[in-house]
Amino acid sequence: MMLEIEPILKIVLAFILGAFVGFERELSRKPAGLRTNSLVGLGAALFTILSNEAFPGGDPSRIAAAVVVGVGFLGAGTIVKTQEKIRGLTTAATLWTVASIGITVGSGYYTLAIVATALAFAALKLDVIEKAIQKRRAN
Repeated sequence: MMLEIEPILKIVLAFILGAFVGFERELSRKPAGLRTNSLVGLGAALFTILSNEAFPGGDPSRIAAAVVVGVGFLGAGTIVKTQEKIRGLTTAATLWTVASIGITVGSGYYTLAIVATALAFAALKLDVIEKAIQKRRAN
């Protein structure tokens, strides 16, 4: 049995990119942190690789669509509505985005996945601006 190095590198990259986003969530003390995001990226990449390689002649877009829907349900479980506000929307969006990054890596679009990860990280850092706007509104 020949060891396939490219699929291994793909899942490692997806894991690392997911962990990078998860690291920010961990620093922000959010529920879906380092482990969750790294596993979502890894799983999405693995499903994508398998859909492309293990089922020749199949339609790989079906697996991608299933990942999108499945992670959507996972993310929906993180959303909580209280009387005052809705919490967990960013966590849900983060999981969904990390899954898309995993699919992107699994499909071989490495640069696109790295840029998307950087943008996701930047988007998560926009909370500083949001808080400043909210503070200004309160005054």
